[in-house]
Amino acid sequence: MLRTLVTRLAGAAVMAVLATLVIFLIANTVPGDPVLAQLGDLAASNPATVAEWRAKWGLDLPLWERYFIFLRGLAHGDLGTSIASQRPVLEDIAQYAPATVELSTIAFLLALVTGIPLGIAAAVWRDSWVDAVARVISLIGVSSPTFWLAFVMLAVFYGGLQIAPGPGRLDPIAFPPDEVTGLFLVDTILAGDWETFHDAVSHLVLPAIVLAAATIGLITRTTRAAMLEAIGQDYVRVSRAKGMREGYTILRHVLPNALIPVVTLGGLAYANLLAGAVMTETVFSWPGLGRYTFRSAAALDFPAIMGITLVVSVTYLLVNLLVDLSYALLDPRVRR
Repeated sequence: MLRTLVTRLAGAAVMAVLATLVIFLIANTVPGDPVLAQLGDLAASNPATVAEWRAKWGLDLPLWERYFIFLRGLAHGDLGTSIASQRPVLEDIAQYAPATVELSTIAFLLALVTGIPLGIAAAVWRDSWVDAVARVISLIGVSSPTFWLAFVMLAVFYGGLQIAPGPGRLDPIAFPPDEVTGLFLVDTILAGDWETFHDAVSHLVLPAIVLAAATIGLITRTTRAAMLEAIGQDYVRVSRAKGMREGYTILRHVLPNALIPVVTLGGLAYANLLAGAVMTETVFSWPGLGRYTFRSAAALDFPAIMGITLVVSVTYLLVNLLVDLSYALLDPRVRR
């Protein structure tokens, strides 16, 4: 087990170094002129202003030298300075990340508590109306575009029925809690501010459902397929032949063996939720990394783009590592 851990850590370190190269090349060779995007037509027509601006952001240096400057900054925990906000990128990420983590975590938990039971029910009652309903829900979740579903949810529940609050993390007249973790649900509980807690929960419902929709479909399908494969194994037939209760057989023998592909998908799905909340956060005016990424890309803010992409890449590597290690908890053969 220790050797497996060391091997995985070494592989993750190599992948992280390679990721820095890919991220740097993409951010610095993307079509578009950051000078024109930041200075505008009038200032960009002045050669002296353009030369000063390019020197300030290191664009007058060779590509390889800029890459090593980027690596040196990373070694000191410096992701650079955002061109748009004029603040360190790490400070911007620390400001916007809690909102994305809160939204993505709630959406992931919603996907788990919905998708896994649906997948189990669809497999146990295969080809019944329960299976049909689970497959329809899965199909709708997977095939619905995020931006379309977000607008529909807002139009129906906020604009039409008026039973849901508008975009944002809180009502416009509400005051955010004192920042401890940046997660409004946690900070309001710590402060004992239950009115703001309920306000934050109500604002989370619609964006969490929209963000979780596709993941619910994937988890439902994967759980159903894994359960059906496990149900057909010999040990399940032996358990039934011994007169074991069906519920005991499903929970004790079938489900643990069917969870490995679900854990793999779940880990990657959570990382994908953290990285892919751009459309949801944009539509719901959610002040997270998704909106920050969108604004940075629109402004050709390459230091911010590199910083965000690097954080996302490291998140994927860490989640993959945790998923690999979790196999040992689910399958004794991995531990041996």
